[in-house]
Amino acid sequence: MDMSFEIVTFGDPILRVRAEIVARITPEYKRFVEGMMEAMHAADGVGLAAQQVGRAVSVCVVEIPVEMDVEQEGGPRLNPDVQMPLIMFNPKITAHSGDVARRDEGCLSFPGIHTGVQRAAEVDVTFVDWKGEVRSLHCRGLLARAVQHELDHLAGVLLVDRMSPVKKISMAGQLKRLRAETEERMLEKKAMAQVPSKG
Repeated sequence: MDMSFEIVTFGDPILRVRAEIVARITPEYKRFVEGMMEAMHAADGVGLAAQQVGRAVSVCVVEIPVEMDVEQEGGPRLNPDVQMPLIMFNPKITAHSGDVARRDEGCLSFPGIHTGVQRAAEVDVTFVDWKGEVRSLHCRGLLARAVQHELDHLAGVLLVDRMSPVKKISMAGQLKRLRAETEERMLEKKAMAQVPSKG
């Protein structure tokens, strides 16, 4: 089964669909996750949710490079005990720290677009790993931010929803173009699918 994925961009309705709980982790899901990892690496991302490759199921992947898992350059790792990549089925944030920080965020579904997003500096997350075991983690720094970002995706919440009203106005033209390009690509794919193959 081919599991090469194209990352879905803003304007595709799948990004607004809430993820369904994964009842059982089958071999097909393992291949699906491997395809997600390949797509994330190809796009130089640090996280990806299932909706971003066209399926509304509750799974996301996160992989923070060691050199980015620090508060400041040369500092100690913030999450030394967390093994990467982090593959999470049915993830749920169970606690946020009191501290919140606004940092610049991008998203693979919004190529070329960045905005300041306020997030908790630390979160606790529970999830099912791909062995089917329930795990809990305390996440700090960029890992905590990435986890919150991907769980937004699973709930159908997008980067544009986290923008300030002023930022949204300033980005309106870019967002409109991206949506139009996405819709055009979707129409082309639909037309291609309707063309009968010559046999």
